[in-house]
Amino acid sequence: MIKAVFWDFGGVITTSPFESFNRFEEQNNLPKDFLRLVNSTNPDSNAWAKLERSEVDLDEFNDLFMEESKKLGHATPGKEVIALLKGEVRPQMINALKSIKNRLVLACLTNNIQAMDKQFEGNVSASGKHDEVMQLFDFVIESSKVSVRKPDPNFYLLACEKASIRPDEAIFLDDLGINLKPAKELGMRTIKVIDPDVALDELQSLLDFQLS
Repeated sequence: MIKAVFWDFGGVITTSPFESFNRFEEQNNLPKDFLRLVNSTNPDSNAWAKLERSEVDLDEFNDLFMEESKKLGHATPGKEVIALLKGEVRPQMINALKSIKNRLVLACLTNNIQAMDKQFEGNVSASGKHDEVMQLFDFVIESSKVSVRKPDPNFYLLACEKASIRPDEAIFLDDLGINLKPAKELGMRTIKVIDPDVALDELQSLLDFQLS
């Protein structure tokens, strides 16, 4: 029996930052998907991972990312990449959250950057819906505050513990397969969000009530 729905934020509730990455790469004559390559190289110990676990500050991240990107052929300041982490809130996802609220436990499971909280309040959604979205969740698990990040299985277990459920009683939506794999191995139903409408159709098939 499903008792909770867990949601990633960027690329699920909002549009994907990868779109901004690709525009930046084109504007700066970088190979397509270069920033994703940097972020996926040594993913548990690179600059990005350390920042999301609050092990380095923004200045340290900037230098580490510059060094890592330089080794891959194109030195890029980390702070310029951080500025790309914004997205538009997807209205159909908000409608789904509202349909589920008070029926099942709702939680946001996000790899985030604590140092950017204030800067991103105005950036996450140009339509100003960030606060509205966060209020729909019963709780939020943030990598920067718990010092563990997806895809570490402990991240998902923290959410299950807080929701007082077993992993097999949860559905988890994320846009990255690397984050979905450990959740599925724990027993969660997982949905990869590429097209948000397709993802919501899949979510609907797992629920015993109608999404609006």
